[in-house]
Amino acid sequence: MFWRQSDLALDANPARRYLPWLVAVIVYLAGLSLAGMMSLTSAVDRWDKGLKGTVTVQVPAGASDGDIGKVLAILRIPPGVTASRPLNSSEIAALLEPWLGKGGLTPGLPLPRLVDVTISTAAGPDLTGLATDLAMAVPGTVLDDHRKSLARLITLARSVKLVALLIVFLVAFASLTMVIFVTRTGLVIHQEGIELLHLMGAMDGYVARRFLGQAFKLGLVGGIIGLALTAATVAILGHIAGAVDAGLLPRLELTLGQWLTLGTVPLGVTAIAMATAHFTVLHALRRMP
Repeated sequence: MFWRQSDLALDANPARRYLPWLVAVIVYLAGLSLAGMMSLTSAVDRWDKGLKGTVTVQVPAGASDGDIGKVLAILRIPPGVTASRPLNSSEIAALLEPWLGKGGLTPGLPLPRLVDVTISTAAGPDLTGLATDLAMAVPGTVLDDHRKSLARLITLARSVKLVALLIVFLVAFASLTMVIFVTRTGLVIHQEGIELLHLMGAMDGYVARRFLGQAFKLGLVGGIIGLALTAATVAILGHIAGAVDAGLLPRLELTLGQWLTLGTVPLGVTAIAMATAHFTVLHALRRMP
């Protein structure tokens, strides 16, 4: 097999000692990028599921129970509204807690009255007309359908995905450049040994497999180190984020499938290193006299 003892003393190449650490850094950067992308995507999906099919009606502070009754009466008219319920003061305080902190709500602070409204996702009501009717019945009443906020979150998630994919592309390019440099250095150092193998009847593919084995071993070792550093960083950041008492921050938690996806990063980088070393050696050998 190509990872067994080589006929060439490839360990004599001084550049090879840095290859595992360079691979580790590359895998670490790519892993963090993918972890951040997947974590943000999961957070947006949770927000989407939580907000889909709901709208919120904000009635100005100081509104009377009669005003709330008018709002509820209007909400019973549209066929697309399936349920409506006014929130009590404790529920409103819980909603404000991520912004104000636990216990940060000052007693006596005038707060708007909120009505939680459930609408049909198949055939919802005319929200624009409904907002107009509510504002006419109780001046200052606002209907928030959450779609604008969710659209901004989706735009942010897509931007993060593009940045993460760009980083992965740059990581792949860096891997190619790094392996080409190390392989070419090894070819120069072992040129006499390669010529001797040719005289003994060794084919170019045989010599290329020696370098392929080196790329496999060094790339896999560096990939495992980088993956371990990525897992440790994600775990630490997840612990720190979980300790922060703020519901606004997305949880840095990865599912089993997402962890398995991260596990493919060192394998991918190792495969790139092996393929690059193989074709670099074959190309160089064809140009040798």
